[in-house]
Amino acid sequence: MITGLNKTDVLLNNYLKTADSDWFKSRIASIMLFVLMAFAILFLRLFHLQVIKGKAFRQLSESNSIRMQSIDPPRGLIYDRKGELMVENRPSFNLYISPKDAKPLEATIHNLSQYMDISEETLQMKLKQHPGALLYKPILLKQDIERDTLAIIEVHKFDLPGITIDVQPVRHYLDDYKAPHLIGYMSEISPPELKRRKDSGYRIGDFIGKFGIERVCETFLRGKHGDRQVEVNVLGQVVRVINTVEGVPGDNVYLTIDGTLQKHAIGLLEGKVGAIIAMEPNTGHILALASSPHFDQNAFVSGMSHKQWSSLASNPHRPMENKGVQGEYPPASVFKIVTAIAGLEEGVIDEQTTLYCPGYYTYGNRTFKCWSEHGHGRVNVVQALAESCDVFFYQVGQKLGIEQLAWHSRASGFGALTGVDLEKEAKGLVPNTLWKKGRTGVPWQGGDTISVAIGQGYNLVTPIQVLGLTAAVANGGIRYKPLIVSSIESTSGDLKYKSQPEIFGKLSASKHTLEIVKKGLFQAVNSSSGTAWGSHIKGIKMCGKTGTAQVIGRKSDDTKQDNKVPDEHKAHAWFTAYAPDDNPKIAVTVIIEHGEHGSQAAAPIAKELVKVYLDSKTTDEGY
Repeated sequence: MITGLNKTDVLLNNYLKTADSDWFKSRIASIMLFVLMAFAILFLRLFHLQVIKGKAFRQLSESNSIRMQSIDPPRGLIYDRKGELMVENRPSFNLYISPKDAKPLEATIHNLSQYMDISEETLQMKLKQHPGALLYKPILLKQDIERDTLAIIEVHKFDLPGITIDVQPVRHYLDDYKAPHLIGYMSEISPPELKRRKDSGYRIGDFIGKFGIERVCETFLRGKHGDRQVEVNVLGQVVRVINTVEGVPGDNVYLTIDGTLQKHAIGLLEGKVGAIIAMEPNTGHILALASSPHFDQNAFVSGMSHKQWSSLASNPHRPMENKGVQGEYPPASVFKIVTAIAGLEEGVIDEQTTLYCPGYYTYGNRTFKCWSEHGHGRVNVVQALAESCDVFFYQVGQKLGIEQLAWHSRASGFGALTGVDLEKEAKGLVPNTLWKKGRTGVPWQGGDTISVAIGQGYNLVTPIQVLGLTAAVANGGIRYKPLIVSSIESTSGDLKYKSQPEIFGKLSASKHTLEIVKKGLFQAVNSSSGTAWGSHIKGIKMCGKTGTAQVIGRKSDDTKQDNKVPDEHKAHAWFTAYAPDDNPKIAVTVIIEHGEHGSQAAAPIAKELVKVYLDSKTTDEGY
């Protein structure tokens, strides 16, 4: 008996239960049919791949795979101002490893070390330098392997899975120029540098400009990578090339450098420690820049050993330093040009002013000696410049004071960057009262000013700063920015950059003052009493100033016993000049470390360089 439900309700409930059951069974059947059809399709696809095409795909999966390989573009070439090639490219056989293919990796590394006579530790270190590299991306193990090594690896390639050799263009620096401090060099990009430049298209194993023009013009020289799609076998060796996208060659760089003059400058510095820089006075174009000792740029490209690098880094003559731009020296008597300008401009002296030189000058309880033991007698500013009279400039400096000397020094370009197209340029030092107090805690003394007036004491300059001053005197007072890059062109001849003379400042000298200074510089070379008389050039009116920069204090009789003074204690030799006097075409500055006397060690070098250049100009221009 059913309570609360009539017969109609019971029948209705039974009907609904039956309907729900039929609908559910219908849905289950549909789902099962769909699943069966999906499995059937999957089964048929697997049957096609594994049975019908199985053999072919198995062979392909076991042996070959598709990879993308980078194509290094030819780097832009570097030429001198006449279009003579200074830096070129040559083919290099480079050794790579793909960690994914080099299995077992330990065995591959072991075998490779035996065939190449390189320690396993060295090879492992190469891998550790690229911890984030993808397993299938090739890592450069050694660039520019020898052909004998290439042959050995090819013979044993089945013992070296994952080891590949690729031919790529590599930098070659011509032996005729030997200008590493000017042109720079290239080396493999380091992991930190790669991280910084990750958005600029650089890749593992790329080489990048590290110094000089190679670094300054890196953006133009490097070009753009290409790619090729290749099929490789189980050993990682290329079976066939599927597709290639060629890279874009780098742009060519033309320098302001005169290649002939550059070669002579390098030759004149052979066996010496120092620098030579030459410039066009009216444009700022650098004609030659040589620093000695130099180093082999190609050693960086082919791979420098730790021993080679240690030898360079520990060399006391600093071969890695560009002495013309980075070397800081006391300016010695070349600074007398600044003191003369300051004295004339401030009214302390004029062209007729004469001061007496007995061979020494007494200030307080100190005696400051002239380089001439017997003195120069009574001289004016022209004679004082020509004969480099210390006592004359001691007195001018004392009357001026350090602040006026410092102001005219800065107006001459000292104590500041010249803006030359090279990195890591040094500023030098222009001392004054605030500087000394802040640096040493000791007040400025009158004796300090006397030393500064002749370019000793705390003064520091770079050769390129002295050259800028010399060129400005020659051209009438304009300080031009030194330029090394003349133009940049694409391989198709499109002009990407063209330099223009750029005025960087002006000397604090009137036209009249400069005429007086020029007379002194002319007599220094062309008068028999001038300090550079031994380097005068017949038929060429060269003007110049010698300098002898003391490294340490000397006793009064040291100059008579130069052969007993250790080389490292001998003075630096300066000479700065321009020519011809009436129409300057070239300005030259020479610094020879520990060369003692500018008239003997530096002036003859400048003389030869001026002769070579003006002779070539006579031939080229007929003047």
